[in-house]
Amino acid sequence: MRLYLTALKPTDSVTHGFLPAARALGCQVTFLTDRPEQHPDAVACDVRDPRAVIDAIAHLGRPDAIFSNSDHIQAETALAAAYFGLPGKDWRACVAAKNKALMRRELALAGVEQVRSVRLAPDDPVPERVPYPVVVKPREGVASEDVMLVERDLARAVELIRRRRPGEALVVEEYLEGPLRTLETLGDADGVRVLGGFRTTLGAPPYFVEERLDWAPDGPFEHVLRALGALGVGFGACHTEFVETADGPRIIEVNYRVIGDHCDFLLAELLGVPLFEWILRVHLGEPVPGLPQTSGYGSAVSLVADRAGTILAAPESVELDVEGVRLWHRPLRSVGEVVELTHTNRDYLGVVRAVGPDRARVDGAVESFLAARPWVVG
Repeated sequence: MRLYLTALKPTDSVTHGFLPAARALGCQVTFLTDRPEQHPDAVACDVRDPRAVIDAIAHLGRPDAIFSNSDHIQAETALAAAYFGLPGKDWRACVAAKNKALMRRELALAGVEQVRSVRLAPDDPVPERVPYPVVVKPREGVASEDVMLVERDLARAVELIRRRRPGEALVVEEYLEGPLRTLETLGDADGVRVLGGFRTTLGAPPYFVEERLDWAPDGPFEHVLRALGALGVGFGACHTEFVETADGPRIIEVNYRVIGDHCDFLLAELLGVPLFEWILRVHLGEPVPGLPQTSGYGSAVSLVADRAGTILAAPESVELDVEGVRLWHRPLRSVGEVVELTHTNRDYLGVVRAVGPDRARVDGAVESFLAARPWVVG
């Protein structure tokens, strides 16, 4: 079986998740990327252009599957898969999920939910009368970059973001107050399977840095599934963020790929299944297997830099078993590296994930690890 994997920068999800999964399935993997210097044995290709992807694959050899886990090139990858008649996502759903203004429009037209939202093209004036608080964000942003809670002076906030992102459209929408949740799904030709979800803990406003995710497999998922259906999202893996507001669940964003920041590995551990293989099997035309009964608890704690400076000390990558809790630490930075605060998920120093029989023991293991092995930035 020949699998074409389109990618931008290398990520742990690809390197330690999808590539080993592809090898386990017996796939011959061809990497297509516009950054071949970052990927050993990669084929150079403008993966942001579906015509270039199609042309490269036609030249290299008939595919059995075309797949990407990148936020930025889902539509392009879906179009290439459709050209070759392969299982894949609907490119229109990929566009609607990625474009936050389109997402709001489609959900409103379908009668799923109404969230006050305004799209600002690069030269559009800032609305003068806005019912604060609001959130301003890039229309197609990722990793909480340039997402801000604004309680007054929207014009100033928009000006700051436009300086950093010239020529990009923004979205201004009402602030949705309530607990932040996620829904993780995996769909095949027969429908969508709910894998579970997480409760998300954010850092201090006005930013939206995700500091911790805790396993929460049950929740008010019916509304979220209805929203995904309205967008045409279903096939393959999807990570959806929503808020439990006083008026019911409301979608924050739809990330049409598996959850990231090492929570994909945590999800696989909690479910006890080869998750990355399952996702690839769907793109190879196979059905999603039956989900097993699960128990236990898991958390992913992102270690966020609280100051700019130089990293003076850092724990190494480890895997431990502490009183029935399996714990992993993955450093994302190195000693000697200079940290500049961005107030986004880019400020992560490392990630600790842990799985155990209950929250008390998981929390205890994480707290003990962090106390004994601190990150030091000075």
